[in-house]
Amino acid sequence: MRLTKTEISEIRNHLHGLNLTKEAQLMKHFIQHGKISTYEHVLSVTRLSFYLNRRFHLGASDCELVRGAFLHDFYLYDWHNSASHERLHGFHHPAVALKNAMQRYKLSPVEQNIIRSHMWPLTLLSIPKCRAAVIVCLADKICSTYETLVRKSSFPC
Repeated sequence: MRLTKTEISEIRNHLHGLNLTKEAQLMKHFIQHGKISTYEHVLSVTRLSFYLNRRFHLGASDCELVRGAFLHDFYLYDWHNSASHERLHGFHHPAVALKNAMQRYKLSPVEQNIIRSHMWPLTLLSIPKCRAAVIVCLADKICSTYETLVRKSSFPC
Protein backbone atom coordinates (compact mmCIF):
# COMPACT_ATOMS: atom_id res chain seq x y z
CA MET A 1 0.00 0.00 0.00
CA ARG A 2 1.46 3.32 -1.04
CA LEU A 3 0.03 6.80 -1.03
CA THR A 4 0.98 9.17 -3.81
CA LYS A 5 2.88 12.40 -3.09
CA THR A 6 -0.33 14.27 -3.85
CA GLU A 7 -2.28 12.20 -1.32
CA ILE A 8 0.38 12.76 1.36
CA SER A 9 0.16 16.49 0.63
CA GLU A 10 -3.64 16.32 0.95
CA ILE A 11 -3.33 14.63 4.35
CA ARG A 12 -0.97 17.41 5.52
CA ASN A 13 -3.45 20.03 4.30
CA HIS A 14 -6.33 18.36 6.14
CA LEU A 15 -4.31 18.29 9.36
CA HIS A 16 -3.84 22.09 9.12
CA GLY A 17 -0.72 21.87 11.29
CA LEU A 18 -2.49 19.79 13.94
CA ASN A 19 0.43 17.36 13.78
CA LEU A 20 2.88 20.19 14.54
CA THR A 21 1.37 21.38 17.81
CA LYS A 22 3.27 21.01 21.07
CA GLU A 23 0.72 18.46 22.33
CA ALA A 24 0.88 16.37 19.17
CA GLN A 25 4.66 16.36 19.39
CA LEU A 26 4.36 14.95 22.93
CA MET A 27 2.98 11.76 21.38
CA LYS A 28 6.47 11.10 20.01
CA HIS A 29 7.63 10.41 23.58
CA PHE A 30 5.10 7.67 24.37
CA ILE A 31 5.40 4.09 23.13
CA GLN A 32 2.25 2.65 21.61
CA HIS A 33 3.12 -0.88 20.43
CA GLY A 34 6.54 -2.55 20.40
CA LYS A 35 8.94 0.30 19.63
CA ILE A 36 6.39 2.43 17.79
CA SER A 37 5.53 5.82 19.29
CA THR A 38 1.95 6.99 19.64
CA TYR A 39 2.76 9.68 17.06
CA GLU A 40 3.99 7.12 14.50
CA HIS A 41 0.93 4.96 15.23
CA VAL A 42 -1.62 7.75 14.69
CA LEU A 43 0.12 8.76 11.45
CA SER A 44 -0.06 5.15 10.23
CA VAL A 45 -3.75 4.94 11.11
CA THR A 46 -4.35 8.29 9.41
CA ARG A 47 -2.60 7.19 6.20
CA LEU A 48 -4.26 3.77 6.10
CA SER A 49 -7.70 5.29 6.77
CA PHE A 50 -7.18 7.79 3.95
CA TYR A 51 -5.94 5.03 1.65
CA LEU A 52 -8.93 2.75 2.36
CA ASN A 53 -11.40 5.60 1.92
CA ARG A 54 -9.89 6.62 -1.43
CA ARG A 55 -9.11 3.23 -2.95
CA PHE A 56 -12.44 1.65 -2.05
CA HIS A 57 -14.49 4.82 -2.70
CA LEU A 58 -16.06 4.63 0.76
CA GLY A 59 -17.31 8.22 0.68
CA ALA A 60 -16.18 9.50 4.08
CA SER A 61 -15.12 13.13 4.36
CA ASP A 62 -11.35 13.18 3.88
CA CYS A 63 -10.84 16.09 6.27
CA GLU A 64 -12.89 14.66 9.15
CA LEU A 65 -11.40 11.22 8.58
CA VAL A 66 -7.83 12.54 8.71
CA ARG A 67 -8.37 14.74 11.77
CA GLY A 68 -10.28 12.06 13.69
CA ALA A 69 -7.71 9.40 12.83
CA PHE A 70 -4.84 11.61 13.92
CA LEU A 71 -6.51 12.43 17.25
CA HIS A 72 -7.87 8.95 18.02
CA ASP A 73 -5.10 8.23 20.58
CA PHE A 74 -4.61 11.77 21.89
CA TYR A 75 -4.50 10.64 25.53
CA LEU A 76 -0.98 12.06 26.19
CA TYR A 77 0.43 9.61 28.73
CA ASP A 78 2.54 6.45 28.78
CA TRP A 79 0.03 3.66 29.16
CA HIS A 80 2.83 1.24 30.04
CA ASN A 81 3.49 3.17 33.27
CA SER A 82 0.70 2.18 35.66
CA ALA A 83 1.25 5.32 37.76
CA SER A 84 0.51 7.60 34.81
CA HIS A 85 -3.02 6.46 33.96
CA GLU A 86 -6.16 4.68 35.02
CA ARG A 87 -6.27 0.91 34.96
CA LEU A 88 -7.68 -0.81 31.89
CA HIS A 89 -6.22 1.61 29.38
CA GLY A 90 -7.98 -0.05 26.42
CA PHE A 91 -11.38 0.70 27.87
CA HIS A 92 -10.72 4.25 29.07
CA HIS A 93 -8.31 5.93 26.69
CA PRO A 94 -10.86 6.83 23.97
CA ALA A 95 -12.73 9.02 26.48
CA VAL A 96 -9.46 10.59 27.67
CA ALA A 97 -8.35 11.21 24.07
CA LEU A 98 -11.72 12.79 23.22
CA LYS A 99 -11.64 15.02 26.30
CA ASN A 100 -8.08 16.16 25.50
CA ALA A 101 -8.91 16.83 21.86
CA MET A 102 -12.12 18.72 22.68
CA GLN A 103 -10.27 20.94 25.16
CA ARG A 104 -7.79 21.98 22.48
CA TYR A 105 -9.59 21.80 19.14
CA LYS A 106 -13.01 22.35 17.63
CA LEU A 107 -14.24 18.90 16.58
CA SER A 108 -17.15 17.95 14.35
CA PRO A 109 -19.59 15.25 15.54
CA VAL A 110 -17.93 12.84 13.05
CA GLU A 111 -14.46 13.53 14.49
CA GLN A 112 -15.83 13.02 18.00
CA ASN A 113 -17.38 9.68 17.02
CA ILE A 114 -14.13 8.54 15.41
CA ILE A 115 -12.19 9.17 18.63
CA ARG A 116 -14.88 7.85 20.98
CA SER A 117 -15.51 4.61 19.06
CA HIS A 118 -12.12 3.57 17.69
CA MET A 119 -11.75 0.77 20.27
CA TRP A 120 -15.09 -0.84 19.44
CA PRO A 121 -16.05 -3.63 20.15
CA LEU A 122 -13.89 -3.47 23.31
CA THR A 123 -15.79 -0.33 24.26
CA LEU A 124 -19.12 -2.00 23.62
CA LEU A 125 -21.37 1.03 24.03
CA SER A 126 -19.21 3.38 21.93
CA ILE A 127 -20.34 2.24 18.51
CA PRO A 128 -18.97 3.72 15.25
CA LYS A 129 -21.94 5.64 13.85
CA CYS A 130 -20.52 6.89 10.56
CA ARG A 131 -18.35 5.63 7.71
CA ALA A 132 -15.31 7.54 8.88
CA ALA A 133 -15.49 6.00 12.36
CA VAL A 134 -15.80 2.48 10.92
CA ILE A 135 -12.82 3.10 8.64
CA VAL A 136 -10.61 4.40 11.46
CA CYS A 137 -11.70 1.58 13.77
CA LEU A 138 -10.66 -0.96 11.13
CA ALA A 139 -7.42 0.85 10.23
CA ASP A 140 -6.50 1.06 13.92
CA LYS A 141 -6.94 -2.73 14.33
CA ILE A 142 -4.80 -3.40 11.24
CA CYS A 143 -2.00 -1.03 12.28
CA SER A 144 -2.05 -2.17 15.92
CA THR A 145 -1.84 -5.82 14.94
CA TYR A 146 1.05 -5.15 12.57
CA GLU A 147 2.93 -3.01 15.09
CA THR A 148 2.44 -5.58 17.85
CA LEU A 149 3.61 -8.50 15.73
CA VAL A 150 6.50 -6.78 13.94
CA ARG A 151 7.34 -4.60 16.99
CA LYS A 152 9.94 -2.46 15.26
CA SER A 153 8.05 -0.98 12.36
CA SER A 154 4.87 1.01 11.85
CA PHE A 155 2.38 -0.17 9.24
CA PRO A 156 3.87 0.44 5.79
CA CYS A 157 1.97 3.18 4.02
